[in-house]
Amino acid sequence: MQTPSSQRTGLLFGFAAYGMWGLLPLYWHALADIGATEVLAHRMVWSLPTALVIVALLRRWSWVSALVRQPKKLGLVVLASAVISLNWGLFIWAVSSDRVLESSLGYFINPLVSIAFGVLLLRERLRVAQWTAVAIGAAAVVVMTVAYGKLPWLSLCLAFSFASYGLIKKHVKLDGVEGFSAETAVQFLPALGFLIYLGSQGESSFTSDGVGNALLLACAGVATALPLIFFGSAAVRLPLSTIGLLQYLAPAFMFVLGLTVFHEAMPPERFAGFGLVWVALTILTWDALRNARRGRAELRAAAAAAAVAEAADEAATAEAATTESPVAGAADR
Repeated sequence: MQTPSSQRTGLLFGFAAYGMWGLLPLYWHALADIGATEVLAHRMVWSLPTALVIVALLRRWSWVSALVRQPKKLGLVVLASAVISLNWGLFIWAVSSDRVLESSLGYFINPLVSIAFGVLLLRERLRVAQWTAVAIGAAAVVVMTVAYGKLPWLSLCLAFSFASYGLIKKHVKLDGVEGFSAETAVQFLPALGFLIYLGSQGESSFTSDGVGNALLLACAGVATALPLIFFGSAAVRLPLSTIGLLQYLAPAFMFVLGLTVFHEAMPPERFAGFGLVWVALTILTWDALRNARRGRAELRAAAAAAAVAEAADEAATAEAATTESPVAGAADR
């Protein structure tokens, strides 16, 4: 059961994760001259030693043997690794191809997809405002498809892959450090094999593009580990619908970077699609705040009613004791 304290901790982890993700385009853009596949492989390879250092410092190894004894759970970890690898690769390629705004649209749509998954797969119940927001988000995709003459496939792939990852994490139920370590252990050998192959062909950028690029590639593990661990910690503490609400923080940062740092084009049809998504997110935020206030009011009312009932019980007990005392005295006489 998710306690208020657990949810508060989850919110802190969520804010940290999405804030860091929102700034990651700056990091991947610095590696734009290197092929996206090689950057992805380095991201996978260097993530595992980063995870092992964190696990060693925390001395949290007991989950490993428990995970190995659960084939179904281990299969979900492999699936999560595959889905997040797809998401990572698409995003790195998008940044290197000057498509940060399109990526940000994908992550703006992501909360709506997460909420839809919550309804369809986890049977979470939505309020009218949430249904309205999901419908407006779907309309935004239609508008952009008509305006561009093609489906915004990159945005949709990023949205659905990361929403699927969040859904799988919900079922795996490993905390942030454990989940990240397990997933990177699955990714490590295929990625290392690819990098060894590149090196044997003389096509590796790690040894040929200077110390600066080598350090950036090596630090990809840390850049990946911190937000993903924070996200994993948030995912096991918060409802999927709440995770959906937090997810618009990262694309907001990306959107600003795309406009102000990378100077990408923003034609009217793109503004129309973004505008509809922002309306949907505004409705979601308003509904979440209203529901939170209502929930706090109900808790206060319940606490007050419980206090009144307790006082009444104490008064009744005292009155009963006063009534019984003379009878008991007469019996003694």
